Amino acid sequence: MKFSERIGIIKAKDSIQLDYIDDDLRNGLWNAFQLFYLDRIDRQWLNQTDYHSFLKNLWHNFFKLPLDTLDNWTETTKAQLREWFFNWEWFEIYDFIEFISKTESPTNKEKFRLFCNNVLEKEISAYRFINGLIAPITSESEINEIDTAIENAGNKNLKGVKTHLESALRKLSDRDTPDYRNSIKESISAIESVAKVISNNEKDSLGGALNKIKGKINLHPSLERGFKQIYGYTSDADGIRHALTEESTCDFEDAKYMLVSSSAFVNYLIIKANKAGVNI
Repeated sequence: MKFSERIGIIKAKDSIQLDYIDDDLRNGLWNAFQLFYLDRIDRQWLNQTDYHSFLKNLWHNFFKLPLDTLDNWTETTKAQLREWFFNWEWFEIYDFIEFISKTESPTNKEKFRLFCNNVLEKEISAYRFINGLIAPITSESEINEIDTAIENAGNKNLKGVKTHLESALRKLSDRDTPDYRNSIKESISAIESVAKVISNNEKDSLGGALNKIKGKINLHPSLERGFKQIYGYTSDADGIRHALTEESTCDFEDAKYMLVSSSAFVNYLIIKANKAGVNI
């Protein structure tokens, strides 16, 4: 475990790459371009390869450069592309990856997009290829919701809430061994924990705690029912809250949704409790 993790410093905005690209993600996307495009240019002269038209399209429509600046010597052009790629801003890399995935070439575009999506998921990017376009799957507001919940759970009575949320975020953003099922478990446990604090009964289940606190804090019945149903989802046959041996069907999107939703509900319960004068 890293030092920052041991002392509890973890933030969603540092874990989910929304408005930046770190070296690992940049390298992964470059490798996708190299494997699916550059490595398949197998001639010393570009005009003798199947990728000559693709590169001319790139020069004309993406770079907006004169075509006579496209060097016909393959290694020179590869080196030039590499230099540009590793000096671009994060959004320019996404512009480039999206453009080439839509441009005609001998490359299988679907396989390229799938490879890129695997890289984007592994490196916890906030973006994915969806229907041929790079689209955000995580917004700034969602990231802020998670960080706000962790911050709001900073007092000693809510220590368990903070621990569950931080654990959920770590399990979601672990690049080597992500644990989506247990991330979901930790997210719903954070709600259970704050509900128990408000109900003032550590032995309550989430359902029982919500039943007790809905009068105290004027909890809307629809919200109460909604989170009871989510609690049921996390206890269903997929075994999210049980130690089953078979592989879980949970993925990044499931775990991210549960963490964002749980963080929002934690924030909501804390604010409602404070307004109602409930000591937490």
